[in-house]
Formats: sequence, structure tokens, C-alpha cells
Amino acid sequence: MRLLVDSHAVLWSVEDEAKLPPKVARLLASGRNRQFVSIATIWELATKVSIGRLRLTRPFDVVMRDVIEIHGYELLEVSVEHALRVATLPSLHGDPFDRMLVAQAIEERCTLVTSDRTLDAYPVETLW
Repeated sequence: MRLLVDSHAVLWSVEDEAKLPPKVARLLASGRNRQFVSIATIWELATKVSIGRLRLTRPFDVVMRDVIEIHGYELLEVSVEHALRVATLPSLHGDPFDRMLVAQAIEERCTLVTSDRTLDAYPVETLW
């Protein structure tokens, strides 16, 4: 299974796994799935840290290195195809980072791991 993991789920998977539903925690920990973190997600989190809307117990760069090096997330770059797909999405969600994740999930044939039920309205498989 190919999993594109939204920002809150990425953080919880490395910082506070108890906040994840058991099914999601099992899928992320199993080692049988490919799990991706988007550069857009890292950008979103970096922005929130820099403006004080997100506080972490460890430095942001340390957490992100753990996401990739210890927890095995693969980086998903933002491509031209992803950006072009955003333009075709209906205006159901105002957050540009979430819209990019939907576009990436569609283009890369990933299941989007998110608690944001608004994203269920898009033509993408979600999991929570």
C-alpha cells in the first residue's frame, strides 16, 4: 500500500503515536507499506513552527530527520504534474497544502492518511 501521510499524522507517528487510530498506527509501523511525506507537508510544518503556531518538544530539523531516517518515510517532491492537478480540483478545501496533498495522492496513486474529513469529498482514497 502507498500511503501519503498528512502533517498531523506524520508528527503523531514520531512524537505521540497514541493519538493515531490503532489501524493507522499499525499500517505505519508494519514496514510493509511505502509511506511518503510530501515536501509540501514539511514546508507547512516549517511555516507553522516559524510563526509560533506549532511547538515541538524537539527542534524541528531533528523531528524531520527522524521522520525520514528512523521512521522510513520517503520524500515526495512537488512536481509540475502535481501543481497542474491542483488546478483541476473543485474548491472544497481552502488550505493550499491540503489541496496539494490531494493532488499528489491522485497523481501518485496513494491513500491519503488524514483525519481531515473534508478531504473525503475529493476523488482520493483516504484512511483514518
